[in-house]
Amino acid sequence: MRFLRILLALAVIGAGIGWWLSAPRVIEAADLPAHDPDAGHGEQVFHAAGCASCHAAQDATGAARLILSGGRAFASDFGTFYAPNISMDAEHGIGDWSEADFLTAIRHGVSPEGQHYYPAFPYTTYARAGIADLRDLWAYMQTLPADATPSRAHDVGFPFSIRRALGGWKLLFVGDDWVLRGADLSPQVLRGRYLVEALGHCGECHTPRNALGGLDQSNWLAGAPNPTGDGRIPAITPDQLGWSASDIANYLNDGFTPEFDSAGGEMVEVIANTSQLPSADREAIAAYLRALPGG
Repeated sequence: MRFLRILLALAVIGAGIGWWLSAPRVIEAADLPAHDPDAGHGEQVFHAAGCASCHAAQDATGAARLILSGGRAFASDFGTFYAPNISMDAEHGIGDWSEADFLTAIRHGVSPEGQHYYPAFPYTTYARAGIADLRDLWAYMQTLPADATPSRAHDVGFPFSIRRALGGWKLLFVGDDWVLRGADLSPQVLRGRYLVEALGHCGECHTPRNALGGLDQSNWLAGAPNPTGDGRIPAITPDQLGWSASDIANYLNDGFTPEFDSAGGEMVEVIANTSQLPSADREAIAAYLRALPGG
């Protein structure tokens, strides 16, 4: 009986520690320094972060890509996730959020209600993004149209439906360390690293995942199965891609490969974003990819 009491006490203590460790992290408005928002710069962050690729309607073009009504489906081994409405609609979007709510969602994957978001939302990557950039992004987002389309609930079954458990998952797989490190990286490669590893979330598709859904950083950008089950997302490391830096930069601008083939699938969305960036940013992404191991 004494052994059972000790076992029960240890279980209660362990559960309490687990509950504490899995608690959502939040950003408080009082902790934010003074900032003069730049919506024009926020527009560039918007394109670099690929917001429209998930949250605009399927096949939207032009101004329609700025209507962030959500609804796109993303299949995975854990269920099907649906991009939410992140327009400025106060009821169905994020129009009633504060800036701190927005930063908490982006950096920590936590909703204003204190729930963990599923990592189909790439906060695992955005955790590396600079707060000033994200505050400018928030300023730009507030200039975009509101849309009253209700968000669709995710199709995720037990046990993955237990949101609190995502707090433990984050302890394992969310951090702000860089994948490509080195004291001799050029300013251009550093800029490319920021665009790829912090904003562009290229690794979310091009890097394989482990059994728990975490990115296998030992195989960074080495290609991965397509979550839809249709083929494979290609490797973009130097030894596998084989393109020059100018080839990559040109592809990110117009979608044409060196062989004069054109981008297809989800890369069409990516090109729609990267083509809006300054040429120096596309060149920085190319320099980063060429600097990866395997060159």
